[in-house]
Amino acid sequence: MPVIFEIRADIATVMERDPAAQSALQVFLCYPGLHAVWAHRLSHRLWHGGHQLAAHWLSKLMRFLTGIEIHPGATIGKRFFIDHGMGVVIGETTEIGDDVTLYHDVTLGGTSLAKGKRHPTLGDRVVVGAGARLLGAITVGADCRIGANAVVVKSVPPNSVVIGVPGQTVVRSKRHEGPERPDFEHAMMPDTLGTTILALAARVEELEKAAHLAETCPAPHPDKDGAWRGEDFSI
Repeated sequence: MPVIFEIRADIATVMERDPAAQSALQVFLCYPGLHAVWAHRLSHRLWHGGHQLAAHWLSKLMRFLTGIEIHPGATIGKRFFIDHGMGVVIGETTEIGDDVTLYHDVTLGGTSLAKGKRHPTLGDRVVVGAGARLLGAITVGADCRIGANAVVVKSVPPNSVVIGVPGQTVVRSKRHEGPERPDFEHAMMPDTLGTTILALAARVEELEKAAHLAETCPAPHPDKDGAWRGEDFSI
């Protein structure tokens, strides 16, 4: 795709996903996430063209200018959007599909010192909330939503929500597939830990009531002489 069409598609993506965007000119001039992505495309070409030093220098320059660090070796798909962007880190062997959105302070990092694949792979239309950490050579399936500040160290099946530390996976009943606008309602994320605690509290209350009833109204039982006591039997 010619560069001019890529730029237009990128601006259209921002206008679609960010309600604060007021004009194409504003997006072109004032969105550091967009600038970081444009610079990465150049540094990625340099990296695979044998100019690793120049590629690395460009990526470090953009980190200084935007607060976003994208390794030149990372592979990024179409219509990638970094909202706000400050603190985003994307490692060398990261692979990102199409229509992916990252919020600020997201880390796509590695957990191994070995060469080779050591960073996450994100499927199409994945959305990663602010402050999330995705670590290691894991795969996050298409249409997944990663909650804010979640720590994800295991692969996630498609169409799932991940929340908490360590990340807990919830398979979504509502499927969201295709090129539609990605959905991500921060206020509607499930609370698996809170739900579990409430269920345990309710169960404990039931057991306490049962224990109290047993003390006040003991069940019939035989004494040492073999006679049943605990209830006045009517025959």
